[in-house]
Amino acid sequence: MKRIVILLILLVGVWSYGQSQGYVSAPEFPDLPDFLSSTKSPEQSPAEFTELDNIRVLNEESAVISAIDRAIPSVATITISKTTRTPDRIQFNPFDPFSPFRRQEGESQNLERNIGSGFVIDKDLVVTNKHVVSDPEASYSILTNDGEEYAIVDISRDPLNDLAILRIEEASLQAIVLGDSSTLKLGQTVIAIGTPLGEFTNTVTTGIVSGLGRGITAGSPFEGYVERLDNVIQTDAAINPGNSGGPLLNSVGEVIGINTAVSAGSQNIGFAIPVNVVKDLLNNFEESGGRIERPFIGVRYHMISKESAILNEVPEGAYIVEVIPDSPADKAGIQPSDIITTIEEKRIKGEDDRTLQKEISGKKVGDTISISLFRDGTTIDTQLLLDLFE
Repeated sequence: MKRIVILLILLVGVWSYGQSQGYVSAPEFPDLPDFLSSTKSPEQSPAEFTELDNIRVLNEESAVISAIDRAIPSVATITISKTTRTPDRIQFNPFDPFSPFRRQEGESQNLERNIGSGFVIDKDLVVTNKHVVSDPEASYSILTNDGEEYAIVDISRDPLNDLAILRIEEASLQAIVLGDSSTLKLGQTVIAIGTPLGEFTNTVTTGIVSGLGRGITAGSPFEGYVERLDNVIQTDAAINPGNSGGPLLNSVGEVIGINTAVSAGSQNIGFAIPVNVVKDLLNNFEESGGRIERPFIGVRYHMISKESAILNEVPEGAYIVEVIPDSPADKAGIQPSDIITTIEEKRIKGEDDRTLQKEISGKKVGDTISISLFRDGTTIDTQLLLDLFE
């Protein structure tokens, strides 16, 4: 009996102490928020973090899938068709002592294969890289995502950029949406679509914008064509030969670049021409009545940097390596070994090897521009009439 009384006294004492310290149970305050009324720790459990992460990943996956679904009907594979001839061979006939060697003529072969990618910009127009369709003796066609094939009836090539506009036979294809490459940020999610190795049509890869404003020398291993390109987009989205001309998309399915090249000496380094360059080309194409009209001066040149200029005691500028006969440069009296130092009184800087090209691209066919040359220690001023690149 005494033990029971002692136990009751202890319990009453503990309860009284709790009341004096203000400890209460949550049910006495039903209006408290859940995070205060819960007896659990306010920190989330690992399981709850995993669930939130899964939701985020699913949202990202859904955005990528939606972007692909929106764009892929407008992506095309470029196919080349060409008749080639194997080289002649010399055969040896040991049973003919008077004429043991005989020429064996080569055989004709029909070449047909997927060579690149492109995307629809109008119901009967497709954009791709110029190096994909550089052979004037070949015929080309496109293969759409749904398996339809269309012959290419006209090709307009841009002499200033690695771009071409293809007109196909009468069709009503779905045009892709063009975005804005001027707003790109490092780390932004991008999606590449194309036909890598000419075999795996409409392959999708994802990555991020790894760099902006890069300068590269691009070309096609199929065609042996190279060209200097500047201000291109670098991405780690997998791009392989055959992806050339395909779209680089943002996360909402808009084109922000044209897949153009991949670094041969490394992995996960690909490059794309900004889509705003394509927009400028389309404006030129429409204003010129369905063809590309780019003025040119007709020279091949190398830039002389400030350091090289000082070492060789010559001015900074564009050193002329070759002048195309009967070109605007030839008619203006420009000669090999001349150095173009100014165009329209604007100095040509050796560190910017596109200054000469930029100044020309900003003009129109038929414009007359003033040029200053350095030749044998003398400065020569001349006028040059810009002509159409054919």
